[in-house]
Amino acid sequence: MPNALAARLTAWGFSWGGLRDNRRGEWWLIAQMALIVAHLLPATPSPASLGLAWPLPARFGGLALFALGLVLAGQGALNLGASLSPLPEPMADAPLVTTGAYGRCRHPLYQALILCSLGVTVALGSLLHLGLMLGLVVVLGFKARREEARLVLLHPDYGAYRQATAAILPGLPWLDWRSA
Repeated sequence: MPNALAARLTAWGFSWGGLRDNRRGEWWLIAQMALIVAHLLPATPSPASLGLAWPLPARFGGLALFALGLVLAGQGALNLGASLSPLPEPMADAPLVTTGAYGRCRHPLYQALILCSLGVTVALGSLLHLGLMLGLVVVLGFKARREEARLVLLHPDYGAYRQATAAILPGLPWLDWRSA
């Protein structure tokens, strides 16, 4: 198992040098992972500590958003197949995928992460988790921009796809920069 993990990390382009100098966007991945793991923290402040009774429908609605995010993440991962990489540096031999989840937006996995984060925030009614979600939005926006700078170089058709398809969430300027 350790050899399989090492082989996968090498295929993705991970290296000790990259962790030092961010050559393949490793720092964006580390920031993303830290924000995701921080979602395991308890609601702070809790709605009860603010004198609020967090409604049960909000809790269930948040869980439904989280579940929808997981489903969308699975769809995006399946559509990308062997080209899937956690780094914002695309794999050099990866084909350009523009169908399935990638017909809905250019970064469906980032969209799914934001939806999961929103689900946790709504389910818990937590200001801390709202801040984590906003931090995740910023990190994923920068990470997607870095990824796209390389995709434009790797795929001649990427410019047309970029203009026709929302980046992460349509209509939100930081998360959809089609006119940029």
